Amino acid sequence: MKLRHCTVFITGASRGIGKAIALKLAAEGANIVVVAKSVEEDPRLGGTIYSAAEEIVAAGGKALAVQCDIRFEDQVNEAVQRAVDTFGGIDMLINNASAINLSSTEQLPINRYDLMQAVNVRGTFLVSKACIPHLKKSKRAHILTLSPPISLNKKWFGQHVAYTVSKYGMSMIALGLSEELKPYGIASNTLWPLTTIDTAAVRNLLGGEALAQMSRTPDIIADAALAILNRPPAGCTGNHFIDEEVLKEEGITDFSHYAVVPGANLYKDLFLD
Repeated sequence: MKLRHCTVFITGASRGIGKAIALKLAAEGANIVVVAKSVEEDPRLGGTIYSAAEEIVAAGGKALAVQCDIRFEDQVNEAVQRAVDTFGGIDMLINNASAINLSSTEQLPINRYDLMQAVNVRGTFLVSKACIPHLKKSKRAHILTLSPPISLNKKWFGQHVAYTVSKYGMSMIALGLSEELKPYGIASNTLWPLTTIDTAAVRNLLGGEALAQMSRTPDIIADAALAILNRPPAGCTGNHFIDEEVLKEEGITDFSHYAVVPGANLYKDLFLD
């Protein structure tokens, strides 16, 4: 249990990829701060901060459920302070919370544009900013942001410019922090899946059941995240990691058990040329 007593602050941890990472780290003995808006069950989405916290405890970790909308600085600061008051500090931050809408420019309502910018870019910045003073006190400090490698291939802008700008904004924050925080030994990296991941967004907003069956489970992201977070931070920063490549470096070559449907043709994720 290599992460025993480490405190990990995870945004969007009530379901999907965020919860999968939380459960994986909890099994390693970590303290998990479950940060999300959901306090009442939505049948289409599943999970709340409280149900996720119960699963984390059952998996072997400690959990603190904190309702927080990361668009708002006061809520972020309060969530970070509660984490510090409860566990004594913060060792790792997972910037997972994200909003998605793949509409074209003409079809995208401006309030959806604003939401993606506020959650993806502003939220990632706010949470990182609030956690940095506490990360500086840790010898195992990592920031891991769930965002893609930056590609200037015009097709990624032409298809959904608003979403692309917001996700690349997250990646630019991660790269900037890797340089800014290098003197303090704080790692900052991004992680992105090679194939689509079966999440509520995939099922409800993107390709539905058909795309879900061409996807992998969130467990592959969780396993890759664990591998990254176990690396010494000083020698592991400024990278755009892809889940499968990370696991290959760990000696894993069989990825078949991650498929939602064994043997299915998998759908390559966005932003990967």
